[in-house]
Amino acid sequence: MSTASYGRTHLAGLPEAVTICEVGPRDGLQNESTVLPVEVKAEFVARLVDAGHTVVETTSFVHPKWVPQLADAEALLGAITPAEGVRYPVLVPNERGLDRALDLGVRDIAVFGSTTETFAERNLNRTVDESLEMFAPVVGRAREAGLAVRAYLSMCFGDPWEGEVPVPRVVDVATRMMALGCTELGLGDTIGVATPGRVVALLDALTAAGVPVGRIAVHFHDTYGQALANTLAALQHGVTTVDASAGGLGGCPYAGSATGNLATEDLLWQLEGLGIRTGVDLRKMVETSVWLAKELGRPSPSRTVAALAG
Repeated sequence: MSTASYGRTHLAGLPEAVTICEVGPRDGLQNESTVLPVEVKAEFVARLVDAGHTVVETTSFVHPKWVPQLADAEALLGAITPAEGVRYPVLVPNERGLDRALDLGVRDIAVFGSTTETFAERNLNRTVDESLEMFAPVVGRAREAGLAVRAYLSMCFGDPWEGEVPVPRVVDVATRMMALGCTELGLGDTIGVATPGRVVALLDALTAAGVPVGRIAVHFHDTYGQALANTLAALQHGVTTVDASAGGLGGCPYAGSATGNLATEDLLWQLEGLGIRTGVDLRKMVETSVWLAKELGRPSPSRTVAALAG
């Protein structure tokens, strides 16, 4: 079953195609209490590629002390046979992480910044300014080596310790990160508090500050059930890259109120109903999330998975 069974209707002002950045293997699994064997993780990545994904965020080179679920990063990358035309970005926190990535032939990396001082201290053990200083040589060396670099920016709408995050603060940190040479900006609603009007206001402010909308990706969490509404608002304002996680896996190990990411299957159901191309097969994604839920020992939180797998 797919949306085609119930009809597809376009809405004016939406893109014809959207790239889904599948973050399940990294952002999804990093917050799971179950640590999966590397063979299962490699199969997960292979299933995602087989479903049609062209961007699969694979793992992280954060120290295993902080994210033990991803301690097998080198082994996982060695177990993956890269498919032609598919990008496998990894999260790189510092120059040591970049060295590991370069040694393994990684071609896409991401750095992970914060709009707020509290989260920067908790996540990076640095102030916002100090974290930007740390990222500068990472981004510079990566770009010299020909790598693409995403600038993840967390807490773009709200912070559990500091409350509402003002749009000018987000714009300030975002433009400073992009000025380092990053090729893409990922806006993170880390605790899922955004609503469509705030999404539009931030996108308008960023484009006014010189960040092209074509270089902006959105990363919504579904804490208050707003992820799909926020995604639609972003698409209406020109965004064409959306992060999602198979089965709705994930959260944030440093923000206890952050629940799961937008489920890839829920996103696909919406995009297919709007006639927007993604190249990703919904049926295969449902099968993958059902399989992974068994490996994790718990059901998938995705409503679409529940509906189609029932």
